[in-house]
Order: sequence, then structure tokens, then C-alpha cells
Amino acid sequence: MTTDCSVEYAKADFTHLYNRPDPREYYRVLGALEYQIPEHARPVFNAVRRAQLAAAPADQGPILDICCSYGINAALLTTDLTRLALYERYSDDSLSGLDAEAMADADHAFYSEHRLPEAPEVLGLDVSAEAVAYTTQVGLHTDGWVENLEEDEPSAELVAGLRDVSLFTITGGVGYVTERTFDRLVSALPDGRKPWIAAFVLRMYPYDSIAETLAGHGMVTEKLSGTTFRQRRFDSQEEQDTAVRTVRALGLDTRGLEEDGWYHCDLFLSRPADDAAALPLEQLVRTAD
Repeated sequence: MTTDCSVEYAKADFTHLYNRPDPREYYRVLGALEYQIPEHARPVFNAVRRAQLAAAPADQGPILDICCSYGINAALLTTDLTRLALYERYSDDSLSGLDAEAMADADHAFYSEHRLPEAPEVLGLDVSAEAVAYTTQVGLHTDGWVENLEEDEPSAELVAGLRDVSLFTITGGVGYVTERTFDRLVSALPDGRKPWIAAFVLRMYPYDSIAETLAGHGMVTEKLSGTTFRQRRFDSQEEQDTAVRTVRALGLDTRGLEEDGWYHCDLFLSRPADDAAALPLEQLVRTAD
């Protein structure tokens, strides 16, 4: 994935976490930083799914989680687990001696035991082959693809897999992916199919170009006003200083937000205009549980 060079970029580099055959180190490192945006996103995504079902019961299909990494969004959407339960599991000393294959077998049983009876089908997209292989092996994603849509058109396999998708989700990947990825995904769908796109976006990354691109596909984008969502703590003072400086340069107030030591996300929802008019985003979010 490429970074958005229009903003100053000094986020901690966690690339090494995504090149492992299982997610133990991923959860250890991000747990220490209180990474939590997937848990804030879960009730919103569930509310979006309910709104979609009410608007068009016959059209509801799978979710595609963009920048899915090791499937934490899928884990929270398809099971009764919390993020803290996941952090506790992957810090359990009794699992430290397992090799990657045994860990995957244990995780498959673990997630199956906690799966919700009416769990949505979730698909995954990421550039990390190790992460996608894990999520499909343990059953968090029905299918997954290792593709960089910033650089390449989607493969025939991805296009086929997208056929029935009704919701795209992303929690923090914007900045690595841009309007190019969203344009290619929406363009790959069958004619007339308009997915909803629910995106939690770090405040340091403008969403305008993505919203403009989606408008070209007949979709309107709403931003939830008056509310932000914590993503994680900053890894260093340098990271915090850069984020504060970048967010301020966009004309936004950082007091009580980035200045308090946390990355914060805005919520955007893109969908057909008729759907947005029937249930505005602020009203939809009030139904989140």
C-alpha cells in the first residue's frame, strides 16, 4: 500500500507485524497501545447493516473489509468476543510455545466456539499475504485477496468475489489507500450495484478526494459531526507531534483529542442519495448498540 504524500507522515512503522504467520505479535504490540477503533466500529457497522437490510432486504450481501490485516474487524463482527478478550488470548503464556500451524488450529476452534448464530459473511482484502492466509485459515474471512489496488487493477478472482458485496468497511487504512482503491473496487461491481462504504478515517487524512470519486459513481458521502473515535495511543512523542501539527494544518482543533495522546478518527458513510435521505447518518448512528 502507498501512503498519502499530501500530508506529513511519521506514523510508527508496524510493517513487520503483518509479515508473520499468526497475529500474536500484532495483538501484543497494538494491545499495548490500546488499539480500539474496531470495537468502536462494530456497533456502527452493525447499525449500517440493519439499515441496509431495511432499505433493500434482498440485496444484502457480504462485507468486504479493506486493509483487513489479521481480521480483527471480522472477529468482532462475527463472534461474541471483545477486543480485550482478543488481547488477553494472544498474551496467554500457554499459547507461546505453539508453532504457527498449531496456533491456527487452536484459533479456528476458538473462533468457531464464539461465532454468533447469525454472523455476517466477511471477506478480506490486504497486501499482506501472511495476514490474509491466517484470516481465511481460521475462518474469520470466507475468502480473502492479497492485492494492491493502488497500483493494479483487481484480479479476475477479486472481481468475481466482489459480485454480491453490499458493504465495504475500513478502519484506519485510508492514508495507505486512496481514491484509486475505492474507484477500482466500485468499478468492479456489477452494473447498478451500489455498495455502502463505512470508513473510519484518521483526522490527519482528508477524505475529500475519496468522496469526490464515489460521487462519480452516484454515491453521496456523509461525515458524522460532533463525534470522533479513538484509534490508539501514540507510539512516541514524535508521532504525536507530527499528528497534532498535521491535523492543525487542516484547520482542526486538536485540544482534548490528539493533544491528549490519541489518534482520533472521523466516520464517513457513502451510499446512494435516496438511502442517505431516508436515514441520515446521525440518525443511523443513534441506533448503534
